[in-house]
Parts: sequence; C-alpha cells; structure tokens
Amino acid sequence: MKVMIGTSGYSYEDWRGVFYPVQLPKGKMLDYYCQHFSCVEVNSTYYRIPHPAVFARMSEKTPENFEFIVKVHQSTTHERKMDVTAAHQICQAIQPLVDTAKFSGFLAQFPFSFKNTPENREYLKWLKEQFEKYDLFVEFRNWTWTHPELAPFLEKYHLGYVNVDEPRLKGLIEPQEIVIGKLAYVRFHGRNTQDWWKGTNQTRYNYLYNQQELDEWLIGLSRILGKAYKTYIFFNNHPQGRAIQNAKMLIESMKAHIDSLKK
Repeated sequence: MKVMIGTSGYSYEDWRGVFYPVQLPKGKMLDYYCQHFSCVEVNSTYYRIPHPAVFARMSEKTPENFEFIVKVHQSTTHERKMDVTAAHQICQAIQPLVDTAKFSGFLAQFPFSFKNTPENREYLKWLKEQFEKYDLFVEFRNWTWTHPELAPFLEKYHLGYVNVDEPRLKGLIEPQEIVIGKLAYVRFHGRNTQDWWKGTNQTRYNYLYNQQELDEWLIGLSRILGKAYKTYIFFNNHPQGRAIQNAKMLIESMKAHIDSLKK
C-alpha cells in the first residue's frame, strides 16, 4: 500500500504568506512545494496546453520520486467533439515527465452536464484510445454515474475512477470507495453548498474541512488503500491555501489512524 497526498495546483498567489514565503519568486514555488509534498495535480493544462519545455523545467525542479497528474484540456471534457488535437498536444507536452518517470496519469474532470448515457460511454471509450499508453482517471459530477455497471465498464476499458468529496447537494455524487485496477484516486473539493452552482472557481472551492470532516473519511480511506497498490489523494479547495492546510491535516490523521491499528 502506498498513499500520495498533495494539492490540485500549486502556483496560487493567495498562498503567499499562508504557505509560501511572501517574497518567494513565482518560479520557485514548485521547488518549495516539493519540500512538503511528493505529488501534485497540474490544473493549468485545463485552460492552456504548454510547450514541452515547461514540463521539462518542472521535472528539473522536483526530486527523483516526485509524481505529476495532469488535467486534460477543457475541450476534451467539456466540448467533447472527438477532436484528437488537444489529446495529442498534451501527450506531446508531458513527454519530459514521461522521460524522467515522473508522469503518473491524466485526470479528466467532466462537468455536471456529462450524464451516464450510451453516447457518453462511447465517448469515454474513444477518449481512452487517445491516451492508450497512459493511466486516465475520470471524475464525474452527475449522480447518474452511480450505477452498479459503472465499475465493470471502467475495468473493461482500463479507465481509473476518481472518488470525490463535494457538497451534499441533490444530483451530485456522494463519497464512494471505488477502486479500479491497482490505482485509487480521491479528490476533496470542499463542501461549499452556497457557491457550488453559481460561484466562480475561486468561490466554489472556498472551504476549509474541519478535523471531524476529514476523520469521517479515515475508515473509507483505509478500505480504499487496502484494495489498491497506490492511492492518490488531492485537495482542490485551493483558496487561501486551505488545500495545503487540509492535506497536512489528513496526512497526520492517517498516520495516527494507522498507528492506532497497529496497537
């Protein structure tokens, strides 16, 4: 069992004075981040796919055992025109991470409008073909994907699954413990019910988990870890460095929980 805990993104200006030193140059943020965590989700690729040189520099800044998960471009998950351009571009972009064995997979975060339909299942099959060489983790928001046939479908087409913690609102997916293959994935988005539907990316994820809310996950995470060779856990509640705070809290809680089981 191996667990990797980090945050969704790292280069946030509002983390200065909360996590990063105030005067730290932006180009040194990743250097500082990897002193505290051994993995990160790269979310900027959702908006723009960079030149491979960008990932080459990111690889140079991180230690040998550091791992990157890269979010696919929004055209892939939100427009869904079966255009291979974005998929091919991002595969080229991450090649420096592949060459240094630091690339651990792609994240495809689908919107609430992406429902469990025959057409969308066909799209998932097509999408996996575009990333055939790499692990591809899919995240759903719509409750229609909570179906007993989902796991067999994902296993058949070698798609990873992202368990989520998000507001307990009608239509959203509640916490699960699904593991496909040898890898597990969990994302914490916060429970900001007020801003979830109409908020911006800054306000929607503006939420700090308290200790009790994180501890509620400990038993479920223990079962997930027991079923997977490796488990990735990322916090996406990034405003004001809350993802950093909660990631560290969960690391300590899991250590204490594991120690208690050994006694």
